[in-house]
Amino acid sequence: MSRPGRAARRFFAQLDGALIASALALAVIGAVMVYSATRSWVVGDPGYYLRRQAINLLAGLIGLVAAVAVDYRRLLRASGVLYGLGAALLVAVLVAGRRVAGTQGWLPLGPFAVQPSELAKVALVLVLAEYLGQRKPPESWRDLVVPIGLTAGMAGLVLAQPDLGTAVVFGVILLGMLYAAQTPARYLGWMAGAAVLAATAAVLVTYLGWFEVLKPHQIQRLTVFVDPGAYRQGAGWNVSQSVIAIGSGKLFGRGLFSGPQTQLAFVPARHTDFIFSVIGEELGFFGAAAVLGLFFVLIRRGLAIAAQARDRGGALLAAGVVVMVGFHVVFNVGMTLGMVPVMGIPLPLLSYGGSHGLATLTALGMVAGVGARRVPW
Repeated sequence: MSRPGRAARRFFAQLDGALIASALALAVIGAVMVYSATRSWVVGDPGYYLRRQAINLLAGLIGLVAAVAVDYRRLLRASGVLYGLGAALLVAVLVAGRRVAGTQGWLPLGPFAVQPSELAKVALVLVLAEYLGQRKPPESWRDLVVPIGLTAGMAGLVLAQPDLGTAVVFGVILLGMLYAAQTPARYLGWMAGAAVLAATAAVLVTYLGWFEVLKPHQIQRLTVFVDPGAYRQGAGWNVSQSVIAIGSGKLFGRGLFSGPQTQLAFVPARHTDFIFSVIGEELGFFGAAAVLGLFFVLIRRGLAIAAQARDRGGALLAAGVVVMVGFHVVFNVGMTLGMVPVMGIPLPLLSYGGSHGLATLTALGMVAGVGARRVPW
């Protein structure tokens, strides 16, 4: 066999099948649950949202294949350009974006809309992996100025939309990647503490009417979280109905396409941020556990790839994607159970939407690419 043939064979042999298979399985489950949640919305066309989600997933699969095929080291070298493009799109959405649910975060693109903040997450992971990967572990605040500045720039543009949930994701990505880069724990502790104090101060000054840092709907979400019973028939309706839906599924679920809370539209955002409530109601505890098990496989394989990467940049890239996906999963599931405030954070590969699906599958493709190149081939 020729040398290129041996190289290609080794490349495909090193691809992490469990990572890719679990991602594809979650995407298929998500499409089915989106269909269940939306099939009664468009009169005479129950498959309308399913077709759109299929198009979204096709775009994501193209992104995944492309990310696997392109050497991740080339992507890291281009990370500065990609970061600049992501920032430019975030500025563009503030100028010409479409406002949905109080957030101006979507750029119209024909019959679809692009959410630049989702793509910016991947760009941030790349640029942090490139910067931190080219240097020794941070040892002082001076070493952290650039990573903090890069993250703050993106997060500030997202906060201007305003989209607090996505801005929090940027901060979590930074902390997770700094941890992976072996930053001393005391610096991470100070950063996390400062973030909590800043968030607390923002809530207090807004709630007391001194200065509007947060928007009214953001304060309302926090208020609902603190006292959900008082807002059960109002702002807390989504969360209360989500908890009822998940609880009513019991062990084996009410049956696919047969959940009353889902089919009678008691959970308004059931196809996007609250898709897990559909899973819990219709597939029950065991179905929800199986979905979480697939996420566990996905995250576990991502961590294994990070540990086996051939260089520091690849390890940090894989770790950053794992942090991004893992936080989305934990926070979204907690949100549907009323355990954390509602912040509009989707469930990876399951929630309806093209930008998040494209960003997630492309990012997972990059992780698979790191794994396939863990030894020279």
